[in-house]
Amino acid sequence: MKAIVIGATGATGEFLVNQLLEDKDYTTVTVFVRRSIEKQHPKLVEQIVDFSNIESFKDLIVGDVFFSCLGTTLKAAGSEENQLKIDFDIPAKFASLAKENGVSSVVLLSAYGASAQSKIFYSQIKGKLEDKIAELNFEQYIIFRPGLLLRTGTDRLGEKIMVPVLNVLNSIGILKKYKPLPTALLAEKLVKAPKKLPKGKSIIELKEIFSF
Repeated sequence: MKAIVIGATGATGEFLVNQLLEDKDYTTVTVFVRRSIEKQHPKLVEQIVDFSNIESFKDLIVGDVFFSCLGTTLKAAGSEENQLKIDFDIPAKFASLAKENGVSSVVLLSAYGASAQSKIFYSQIKGKLEDKIAELNFEQYIIFRPGLLLRTGTDRLGEKIMVPVLNVLNSIGILKKYKPLPTALLAEKLVKAPKKLPKGKSIIELKEIFSF
């Protein structure tokens, strides 16, 4: 299989690329990035692109499985408008062009609580993206909805506060279904999903990811 990845420089995306390169079932891993990931591997194809003009390189978006791990925070984006571009516009456009180019499978890294009807802006964006990609009718469409992630060296205040709290609660059997998920483990699940799941739409909720 030939993999396509956006979000390769993110906390989960970085692990995803490494695991795809190590997996014998994936023959090529093409990453679309703004800057080089500075990695060398016989299976790796790096495309340094301008995400504001995706149409200009649409012929490069070819393969078998499209992994979408692109995302940001409101703080990093600077505004809701910029976050919408990163978390919705870019992945939606990539998915559309991937479909046009014959890509058959999509694996989307979404979020717990994603819903187009949510009153929470972040959850609403993720839900709208899920729905937009569903409209494209890929042969296989897999959505992961993880909760709190364990990111190495995270600078996200919410994660710094909540991870220790949840770890303590989990240790005494409370809120175990909200157990923080290491990004390396999440990446492992993303990699095997297209090989393990059937055609059609599959949603892997937070409580199912650990046992998937």
